[in-house]
Amino acid sequence: MPSRRRFLTAAAAVPVAAGAVTGCDGAESPEPAADGKQASAVPAAQSGTDRLSFVVILADDLGHGELGSYGQKLIRTPRLDALAAEGLRFTDAYATAPVCAPSRCSVLTGLHAGHATVRENPWGPGGQGALTERDFTFAEALRSRGYRTGIFGKWGLGPERPDQPSHPNARGFEEFHGYIGHRHAHDYFPEYLWHNGTRQEIPANRGGAREVYAPDLLKDRALAFLDAHRAEPFLLCLTPTLPHAPSHVPDEGGYGDRPWPGPDRRHAAQVTAFDSLVGDVVDRLTRLGVADRTLVLVTSDNGPHEEGRTNPELFDGNGPLRGYKRNLYEGGVRVPLIAWSPRHIPAGTTDRPTPLTDLLPTLADLAGAPAPTDLDGLSLAPLLRGSGHPARHDHLYFYRNHSGVTPRSDAVDRGRGRRLAEALRRGDLKAVRFAPGQDRGAPDEEWDVELYDLSRDPGEQDDLASVRPARADALVRLMRDSWTPVYPRKPFGLTLRVTGEAPDLTVTATLANGSARPWTAARLTLGAPGGWDLHALDPVTAPLLRAGDELTVRWRVTPARVTSDTTLACRATARHAGEDVTYLARTVLG
Repeated sequence: MPSRRRFLTAAAAVPVAAGAVTGCDGAESPEPAADGKQASAVPAAQSGTDRLSFVVILADDLGHGELGSYGQKLIRTPRLDALAAEGLRFTDAYATAPVCAPSRCSVLTGLHAGHATVRENPWGPGGQGALTERDFTFAEALRSRGYRTGIFGKWGLGPERPDQPSHPNARGFEEFHGYIGHRHAHDYFPEYLWHNGTRQEIPANRGGAREVYAPDLLKDRALAFLDAHRAEPFLLCLTPTLPHAPSHVPDEGGYGDRPWPGPDRRHAAQVTAFDSLVGDVVDRLTRLGVADRTLVLVTSDNGPHEEGRTNPELFDGNGPLRGYKRNLYEGGVRVPLIAWSPRHIPAGTTDRPTPLTDLLPTLADLAGAPAPTDLDGLSLAPLLRGSGHPARHDHLYFYRNHSGVTPRSDAVDRGRGRRLAEALRRGDLKAVRFAPGQDRGAPDEEWDVELYDLSRDPGEQDDLASVRPARADALVRLMRDSWTPVYPRKPFGLTLRVTGEAPDLTVTATLANGSARPWTAARLTLGAPGGWDLHALDPVTAPLLRAGDELTVRWRVTPARVTSDTTLACRATARHAGEDVTYLARTVLG
């Protein structure tokens, strides 16, 4: 029986093998590109001139108070402050977790930390985990609409190897350059980085040399991506490790003469370098003439850190909030979020409690792409368009299970930094609770529960749990309901399965409409190497797929020859809200 060595789903840019194709009248397999590689089977959108493009820039450990537009006084961030003044500044934006990996998983997948696949950092008690074939990212949503997609910087999710479900290329990004692994991303002068599935050495950094600064290299790659795709709708994700520890910079910039310890001077230089990087991207968008049709979103994955002897109190990195990275108090999870688009985003501020899980449904909505209905995020499109008020969350859920502590974060937690914790905000009330250890199944009476009214106590100093026990209990019940060991997902997009033994194989493809709107003109097409015999056993089209419906097609496949890299690929097309969408899946036999 053929093994399913590699299986990529949804709208990742994977080639359909040239040769036999069945599933639609007159179908032809894609021809090889001029460079000898297979062209992407997802068609580029027809025109980039009338479609909104997207740039998502995610800082690493940038605190809510580390930008001038959020109250910073010592560190210069002029480019981000200008974007905040010209665009929309969110005062109550949230990461779903106070450490990197689970927060980033939620950003990509639209699921909070009680539902997402990755819920811990690699050194958490349960291990990090990785994205799976069931995960669906905002890059996959946009690929279904023909967007060109690239991510440059820290991925940090899953094993450091190519050709696996947690790789960026398998989760909707056509181009990736950066760090796959979480720990590797802590090196600002790495000896190698990954370009898609290839490890690329950086000889100039061997032996501890510091010649090539990774943020500069990644910025150049990101700008080249913009140059290459300026005439098409695109999604650029730029995820530099700035200002994560260690505080490594080529020089201290304009902070060399400040009377601060070295780590703090260099941390300030990191934040300003991040600001300059954002400015360089905006300048390139303007120079290319695409700024007016591009939405730029800038945010962070959690609160400010104190690693490497950096002192977040010197810079008031959490502003008026309590806590740092690793804390579930506001300073650990409330993050800056700026939305900028000269012709599309009205200037102003919003205090809507906004988790970063909202990015997937928002980008999908603005791009006209279908999205799963079982997300925790809600679309911000009405707010960004200035055309109305977006739906508000009933509550926001946060989760931490992290065994590492730092002195300040553990002091804020009153020595409970290694204990499993969760928090929930509903309206202006927020509850934080700590398990007796790292077992979430401990009885409720063994947890420490705190309750705060953020409307009058944003610094979370006045614990109201003893005077408002009924409200605290209600939020605890919501916490219990918000976390599940495994979050069952509704079918969405395209899946492909091979059964049987060569030469008698059965290939089954299923296109599932897991969105909220009907799809029309659904069609499945199977591609295989030349000389193979493919025979569809079921109708390959459906005029209508209502929300929750599926189109399943089986093919009897007789291969001419199977090698270790023989590929079967399926393409699904449909119409969503009057627009074409395309999904791909492939399996490698052998």
